[in-house]
Amino acid sequence: MHPYSLHSYALRDGHGLPHDPIPAILGPRPIGWISTCDADGRLNLAPYSFFNIFNYRPPLVAFSSVGKKDSVRNAEATGEFVYNLATRNLAEQINQTSIEAPPGVNEFELADLTPVASIEVVPPRVAESPVALECKVTQVQQLASLDGTTLNTWMVFGEVVAVHIDRTLLCDGIYDTAAAQPILRGGGLADYFQVLPQGRFKMYRPR
Repeated sequence: MHPYSLHSYALRDGHGLPHDPIPAILGPRPIGWISTCDADGRLNLAPYSFFNIFNYRPPLVAFSSVGKKDSVRNAEATGEFVYNLATRNLAEQINQTSIEAPPGVNEFELADLTPVASIEVVPPRVAESPVALECKVTQVQQLASLDGTTLNTWMVFGEVVAVHIDRTLLCDGIYDTAAAQPILRGGGLADYFQVLPQGRFKMYRPR
């Protein structure tokens, strides 16, 4: 056995720590910077740290929102959204778009970002972001707890139907994750991480 000195607790008793450790343990997490529009064409842009890809073919991505926010309502109403890569040089603007703004506020304008027309969906992508995935909604699911209680948390799944990649991020045709300098959400109140080239190592699956 490893000589760990463990802090163990049952969730019903609370963690007894200054801040919930679970989001930090399950991190750093990719940030889903999601652009949508409502049925009237009004734009919305917001970051979600409950985000990831869940299938190869077809590629399915999903973001989860605590509270049925504009991104969820818009994606549900129009059936479309766009994922924009959150990068280090855009961190401050990404943070600005996390504001709890009233419906109808255009976060593109708020953060001085440029909407660019997509090719397969109506919501625009963020011109300043080097990567974007256009998505069509496949599911919108309200989550539930162990006892069956429905939560005020919503997960939106989308199938990727178009991709935009800055050519400088393609090295001999292979996407260079570190070159894009993505940022990821850590734990605590304000912890983020940046993917850097020196953190890379290779490990191949055993055959």
